[in-house]
Amino acid sequence: MAVIVQKFGGTSVANAEKIRAAAQRAVDAKRRGFDVVVVVSARGHKTDELIDLAHGITKNPRPREMDMLLSTGEQESVALMAMAVHELGEDAISLTGAQIGVLTDTTHTKARIVSISTQRMQELLKAGNIVIAAGFQGVDSSMNITTLGRGGSDTTATALAAVLNAELCEIYTDVEGVFTTDPRVVPSARKVERISYDEMLEMASLGAGVMHSRSIEFAKKYQVQLRVRPAYSDGPGTLIAPESDAANSVVTGVAFVRNEALVTLVGLPDQPGVMSSLFTSLSAARIPVDMVVQNVAREGFANVSFTVAEDELPAAMKVINETAKQLNAQNIEQTTGLSKVSVVGHGMQTHTGVAARMFHVLAEAGINIRVVTTSEIKISVLIDRDQCSRAVETVHKGFGLDQPTRPLPDVGYVAADRHAGQSSGAEVVADIVSRLDGMESILVSDVSADKDQSRVTISALPDDPGVAEAVFTAIAEGGVLVDMIIQNAARDGRATISLTVPSGDLDRSILLLREVLERYTGSQLTTDRHIGKLSIAGIGLRSHTDVGRRVFRTLAENRINVEMINTSEIKLSIVINENECDKALRLLRAEFGLAQE
Repeated sequence: MAVIVQKFGGTSVANAEKIRAAAQRAVDAKRRGFDVVVVVSARGHKTDELIDLAHGITKNPRPREMDMLLSTGEQESVALMAMAVHELGEDAISLTGAQIGVLTDTTHTKARIVSISTQRMQELLKAGNIVIAAGFQGVDSSMNITTLGRGGSDTTATALAAVLNAELCEIYTDVEGVFTTDPRVVPSARKVERISYDEMLEMASLGAGVMHSRSIEFAKKYQVQLRVRPAYSDGPGTLIAPESDAANSVVTGVAFVRNEALVTLVGLPDQPGVMSSLFTSLSAARIPVDMVVQNVAREGFANVSFTVAEDELPAAMKVINETAKQLNAQNIEQTTGLSKVSVVGHGMQTHTGVAARMFHVLAEAGINIRVVTTSEIKISVLIDRDQCSRAVETVHKGFGLDQPTRPLPDVGYVAADRHAGQSSGAEVVADIVSRLDGMESILVSDVSADKDQSRVTISALPDDPGVAEAVFTAIAEGGVLVDMIIQNAARDGRATISLTVPSGDLDRSILLLREVLERYTGSQLTTDRHIGKLSIAGIGLRSHTDVGRRVFRTLAENRINVEMINTSEIKLSIVINENECDKALRLLRAEFGLAQE
């Protein structure tokens, strides 16, 4: 019998009435012929109440005891949900994380799942029970209760859907689904009917708070189809699946993070090992960095900028101050009061002019750009925080995201055949379980190299709104598809913008940019016809701080210098010397256990 997983958040089980409503959904699914697993969060503000109670006892509660305490919130919920199912005439049994078989590592308050045993759940489902599973929690190898941290119940639900080979995982929330941006900021934001894993990863990690990125990582890794649905109505919500409906629009949504801080190391030696030292220090301190930008070095020195959450800045500066001394950096600069605004969409992979459009609407609104990073499906800019809401609204409207699109048919409970050609359901489950060792371990899915790109760098540009628009409008009008875009923090009122283009388009790009150069006295254009671009793709690249350390350590140990860096939630792009590209590719694929091409 096909399995469906339903997850109900705290607001969806806040009181007896809502618990009964959630139980009715589970019973309805069972009566439609599904085996049903329900994952439940703690009720309403229960977790906050428990945290306040702990802090009333001690200012510094030990993490192990906090996990013991906080896990009781879900235990209460699952018992009540099971009782509600019983009242509706179906059998149900409630299970804690340990009883389910969720094994985690030993990191209290933010543990990661190592494996999940399915035997007990399979036996209970076969006996006709609805399994009510506690989200957010597990147990380590020493039988200590652990909790999974932010987004833990979503993560539990998606992980259970993976190991049970579920047809669908429904995430019931207090919103209609995934929106093109936060409706509280832009009232004209509309619900997205279908979005891809990669788009949702970019949106989730960038501040779209419907779901946490860890659960999307699981869904992508194990091809679990998710549907975000409203708990208060029968709305179809949003389907999160391998592919989006890219035909409907170039850009799917606008995401933002309000509280960013920028750190710039000025005057780092342009030599192998520098980035390795920096990322090793940050990784050891467990400080996740967001945007990472290194532009072309000048006169043997490079500037590297990265952003962290503003509340992480003191910890980051403690690490950076020591590292900067070791690297003989000329200066360290830090800036607070910043926000990141990003456009996300698979359509920009095949459409020129997306960057030009974004920079145009921001320039018209008088919003200056401090830093730019890109990936194939995302463009992010760092701006002043007091301009964040206006920027989000401006960009959202500028890409027509406030306009209605044709809704896609509701697929309901019918998922795509993810396992065509495989035999029995039991064999499928056994195959999936065999691949789940270290479920949340670092996953680098691919390392690739591209030696068919050229670099264009325009330096000494005025640090004013409209400059980036002029550069990329010229490129777009010539039909050139830009890959990497990098703008580091301006120095002395002057900015540097670098972009990579197909090598065959380099000469045309130079011609297109000549008119731009004439507008800005003192600006300079340099090119490199042959560069090597490395792309490290996967999931969890930002949340797993060790990825960058391993990449840059491997390059440094082999004396391969890093010339440019650009980051995304799902990709790390690095420019190196073309002649070292093949060697670097072999080394990095070996480092992450990938087959050699």
